[in-house]
Amino acid sequence: MEPIPPLWRDRQEAGQKLAQRCRTLAGQAHTLLVGLPRGGVEVAAVMARQLRLPLACWAVRKLADPAWPEVAIGAVAPGGVVLWADGGRVTLPPNPQRLQLVREQQQELRRRQQCYRDPQPRALTGRHLVVVDDGIATGLTARAALLSLRPLRPASITLAVPVMDAELVPVFEALVERLEVLAVVPRLEAVGLWYANFPQLDDATVVKMLRASQTVGPA
Repeated sequence: MEPIPPLWRDRQEAGQKLAQRCRTLAGQAHTLLVGLPRGGVEVAAVMARQLRLPLACWAVRKLADPAWPEVAIGAVAPGGVVLWADGGRVTLPPNPQRLQLVREQQQELRRRQQCYRDPQPRALTGRHLVVVDDGIATGLTARAALLSLRPLRPASITLAVPVMDAELVPVFEALVERLEVLAVVPRLEAVGLWYANFPQLDDATVVKMLRASQTVGPA
């Protein structure tokens, strides 16, 4: 039976449900929750408390269509990862407008890495990473994050999200060792529809959540 929104009161409740799904990870050595900001950090912070696991942030940025800011056309992530909706992974976008867009968002990416005190890449090598977001509709930012984490040689990568578009399940199954999704939805249009309350989070709120958890920050 197809799920009907909303399924969760807020990101806190979704994090509780996701922690229950991932309860076999509780207290496991060398396991790290990696929240994708901003909303993924709130979900991951709840999981960190329930599963007794450390928490880190891994900044990633959406590339928005300049004419339609709500439409994602790509994403950037640490390590020089640039992902386009229409052309996969590239190093240098051929279009000058795209190049400017990438530069702007890479600058914002660096600012967020410093603000959220993202861990140094070497701190993630050999660890079991559990990447958490509050939902996946286009999959661009989550894919970019995974593409940037894989070269760091983690022991394994799990992707855990409350809701995901059904067409993206095989895409992400190929990118991770384990995929945990509470609700698989055909034609997922907006993640926020699946939450009764889905407020935008600011930097200060994210930093506070990270500080309240056992975090892994810059070495």
